[in-house]
Order: sequence, then C-alpha cells, then structure tokens
Amino acid sequence: MTIRSALLFVRRLVLAIALSLAALVPAWANPMLLVDRSNLQVLYAQEAGQPWHPASLTKLMTAYVVFEELSKGTVTLDTPVTISKNAFNQAPSKSGLKVDSSISLKDALYILVVKSANDIAVALAETVAGNETAFVAKMNDVAQRMGLSGTHFVNPHGLHNAAQVTTARDLAVLSLYIEQTFPQFMPMFGTGVVRLGNARLESNNGLLEGFAGTTGMKTGYVCASGLNIVATVDRGGRKLLAVVLGGSSGRERNERAAEMLSAALNGQYQSTGQNVLALSNATGVTPVDMRSRICGKEAEAYVKSQEALFPIGMAGQPSFLTDKIAMHEYTAVDLGRVRNNIALPRPRPAHTPTFSAPLASAALKGPVTTPVAAGGLNIPMPRPRPADL
Repeated sequence: MTIRSALLFVRRLVLAIALSLAALVPAWANPMLLVDRSNLQVLYAQEAGQPWHPASLTKLMTAYVVFEELSKGTVTLDTPVTISKNAFNQAPSKSGLKVDSSISLKDALYILVVKSANDIAVALAETVAGNETAFVAKMNDVAQRMGLSGTHFVNPHGLHNAAQVTTARDLAVLSLYIEQTFPQFMPMFGTGVVRLGNARLESNNGLLEGFAGTTGMKTGYVCASGLNIVATVDRGGRKLLAVVLGGSSGRERNERAAEMLSAALNGQYQSTGQNVLALSNATGVTPVDMRSRICGKEAEAYVKSQEALFPIGMAGQPSFLTDKIAMHEYTAVDLGRVRNNIALPRPRPAHTPTFSAPLASAALKGPVTTPVAAGGLNIPMPRPRPADL
C-alpha cells in the first residue's frame, strides 16, 4: 500500500467513524433564512419560525432601542456611557474598561456591535433607561411594534436565559428595520475592528474579511443557542440578508451563510413567492436548547458529525470565504473615570431618521419610531453685557 492510498484509507475511516457518530446524535435542522432586501422576498427558508435563543444577536435590538432614543433626543452620540459595577460584573465578552470608566455613546455602540461586549450592553441600558429592567421593557415594546411575534427579551446582552427567545424570521425583520429606519448607523455593523487604547477588539463575522460585498451585521454565541449570524451583502446589484442559527462552530456558521449567499448570487435561488413578513412563527413550541451538543457530554460527537456532514471550510476542503478584504477599523476613546455624575455637554443629534419606500410599501408595521426634529427648543442666544463707560 502506497503512502497516498494509506492516507486515503485513513481519511475514509475517519469519515465513516464521524458518520457513525452522527447517527448516534439527533440532528437538528438549523434555522436558516435568505431574503432579498430590495423587495423582502424569501429566497430560502428552513425552520425560520422555530423558537431559538438569540445569544448576542440580542444586541441588534439593544442597538435599535438606543437608535430610537437618539432620534428622540433623549441622548446624543456624545452622551457619556459609564461602566457601573453591575455592567463590569457581566460575563465575557467584555470591553476591558474598568468600573467608572466612561466612553461616548457612539464609541459604546461600536464596541457593542463589533466586540459584542456584554458590559457595554448593560452600560448602554443604564444610560438610556436608568436600569436594565426599564431598558428591556423598551426592547419588548419595539418587538411588539415590529410584529416580532416569536421574540421576547429578558436582558440587553443575550447571555443565556431560558425566556430569551426569537426566530430567524424575527431577526431578519429586525435587521431590515435597522437598515430602513437608521441607515446612517449601518457602517457600525460593517466594522471589523475597534481599537480601544492598546486593545484590538475584533468581530467574529468571518464574512467581513472573506466574502466580498459583506456590509454587516452581527454574530452571537451561547451554549444553548450554538453559533448564530445575521449577514448582509451587497454585490452585483443584489441586496441580500442571511440568517443562520445553531452552528456547531464559527466555521460552520460563517460558511453556511456564505453558501446561501453564493447560491443566490449565482442564480440558484429564485423567489419562493413569499414575503418575509408573511412567514409565520411557530407557537407553543419550546426553544431548542443546544447546550448538551455544544458544551456538554455530546459536544465532541456532535461537532464531529457536523464536520462530516458539512466539511466546507475545513483544512483541505473548499471554502466560500476566499476573498481577501481589509476590515474597516474604528478608534474608540476611553474618557477616563467620571465621578459625581458630572455629565459632558450633550448637543442634539444632527440627523432625522427617515423611512425608505421598499419596507413601507411592504406593509411593515410602523412607523416604529417618531423622529424628533432638531432645533425646536427656541433658546435665545446670550446677550453680551454693555460696554463699560
């Protein structure tokens, strides 16, 4: 037997073992959804209404609520966001900022989206609403106004809670609302790196550096959810959105999203004739809990089975993430420790969010937010003192 044939034999043996393991581990049909953002048509859907734990995809709604408050003028991009002890005590991932450290709200949003920092999610909630409970109420209010019937939030960061649930369908609609209502903030979701002091905070969205045309948006992971992603791509005149939930690894999550997007760009997916808003969410169904398969005793067998079933992107295998793209970077500034509740000046935001025609004509419930025009305070300018005689 030659070395080459021996290697081939070993490779086939490993594959056979992996497939045997796969038979022992119940398979899940991972929720996946592909939408044409230009007309909201569904190009592919698999278990799109299945309840699932969102993990850090929760932060898409956290960001949206902050965007709404910016539009109302209750906060500005310069509002200081301070790391409280409560925020500091959150589990990773984290920003690395110390208790009482402060950054601007704009910088906080970048770190929230790119690094998916849980301490920043809590600090933003406390800044915007006074406390987490009040902020979560705003999150659920927005979900209700958007018609996200399969979604409920318990916290602003996505760390596991059995009652924190969403669906691929609802995540797609939320992402579409972000782009429609607040397009000026979309560059945040396409940023790959935030520099904070000597720290380099990187995104886990592999499409940003490996799939041409990727414009965002967000990844998420806890044991109960597996690895999740929402990705948006603009290429060849197409505007696409992909959602993948429950990946067994970052490789699988990213490659499955890229596979769907590539298929659509190559004309393999045609419209199903269904608008994403018309997709239904499953009712009375318990969210899938992936903990035993991702972090528990079944994890090794499950991951190997998924690698055997979907080896794309593994060593020696083809990949859909072959482009070389320089990631956009953003520099945040640690403002130091802010004490005695001395706030920085807070100018009103210079933008007024608008609603684009495609989603409005598709009967999205709204408007979800009511923009507040700037410059309406009518405060007179100070009058100079008379000159000394």
